[in-house]
Amino acid sequence: MEIHRINPSKRWSDATVFNGIAHFVEVPESDLNADIKGQVSQVLEQAQQSLATVDSDKSRVLSVTIYLTDFANFDALNEVWDAWFPDGCGPSRACVKAELANPKYLVEMAFVAAAGERFQS
Repeated sequence: MEIHRINPSKRWSDATVFNGIAHFVEVPESDLNADIKGQVSQVLEQAQQSLATVDSDKSRVLSVTIYLTDFANFDALNEVWDAWFPDGCGPSRACVKAELANPKYLVEMAFVAAAGERFQS
């Protein structure tokens, strides 16, 4: 089976797809001064773009690992999260407290999703 690497570089790929399953990570990119709701919104908007790249959408997200720098932001994260996913499409998820690579990041998310037909081989 072929491994599809989307925009690969030496250090990472924007997404990696194997056997029809896509893996990608998102961090806030447009406004690092945003509060947690703003950063979560940025991450989910970017995820929507990454999903489109692999012919998928948010209803096909299988799992997400969420890295938060402060659990005081958990309720605000969930508010944006709940509004983004369609009813009945919530993926399995884990949420852990972590120190992130950039001290301005409040959140980082690692996604696993079912990719579209052209990524099935």
